[in-house]
Amino acid sequence: MKKNELLGNIIWFIGMLAILFAVRHFVISPIQVSGDSMLPTLENKERIMQLKFGEPKRFEIVTFPAPDQPGKSYIKRVIGVPGDEISFKKDQLYVNGELVNEKYIEEAKKGYDDTNPYTSYKKPIDETTYELETDFSLQDIIGIETTVVPEGKVFVLGDNRPISKDSRYIGLIDIKDISGRVKFIFWPLNRFGLIENN
Repeated sequence: MKKNELLGNIIWFIGMLAILFAVRHFVISPIQVSGDSMLPTLENKERIMQLKFGEPKRFEIVTFPAPDQPGKSYIKRVIGVPGDEISFKKDQLYVNGELVNEKYIEEAKKGYDDTNPYTSYKKPIDETTYELETDFSLQDIIGIETTVVPEGKVFVLGDNRPISKDSRYIGLIDIKDISGRVKFIFWPLNRFGLIENN
């Protein structure tokens, strides 16, 4: 192999590494789900791909650094964007006064206790019963003194509401802190596909 050809191959290899690095850190990256807070949409240990650019839209799933656990990331669904008024009444979500049909948690709701659908939920994995969240509005949440989501913030919830640590407990999330927007599952193969936002 000629010296010029070898040098060309080295430059090509370094260029490819630079492109892969840029894609991995600025465009799209894989992440593994940890925990059950996004059931039934995302299952524990599933591997997903996230886009690392663009502002989150309402009902998109996003990742962000856990504000209460350094070194850990949370995966949640954006429920409210700047200007939205959020409330939860009798197991129904309202955004700007309108009832939201949350198709992404219909399967989970099948596990509700038939005798009192608003007090307990049976988690599919081990049939553990949890208390459901009570009615709330933004003003009811500690640290939030407004009726609407302020500029630069989003309100997030986990799909598995009874066990999710989300904006009800950790407050609003800064848009600038969002790491990525989750778009599809790539492992396991039987779950491969795009994630519907609503």
